[in-house]
Amino acid sequence: MAEVTAAAYQDLRNYIQANWKFIELQDGNGNAVIRLSPSDSRCTWTNAAGDQTLKLQVVIKGSDSDITKPSTYARSAIYNVSSGGTPFSVESFTAFTIESDMDELTVIHSIQVPEVV
Repeated sequence: MAEVTAAAYQDLRNYIQANWKFIELQDGNGNAVIRLSPSDSRCTWTNAAGDQTLKLQVVIKGSDSDITKPSTYARSAIYNVSSGGTPFSVESFTAFTIESDMDELTVIHSIQVPEVV
């Protein structure tokens, strides 16, 4: 069995950044609370070019017009579609509840290609 090259892994990372464009924040049961795309100013790829780990960051605030209060967030999921679909990567984090306009949540969803365990 042949292993893929470093260039192949970089090609996969480029593909992920170009096509896995949606991040959904979920409650502790995996129910969708909000799904955003990197075209939303609250959502950005923060990794440097060529990094093995891709990092998609989301910052939401209680004062955002599309945030219902109170709402609890405990997971993030990456999709290639704006609604529905199957998540390609899911990451859990310590649950956080936005209760007021002053509350702010930052989530950094990390995808490592190749995954090192």
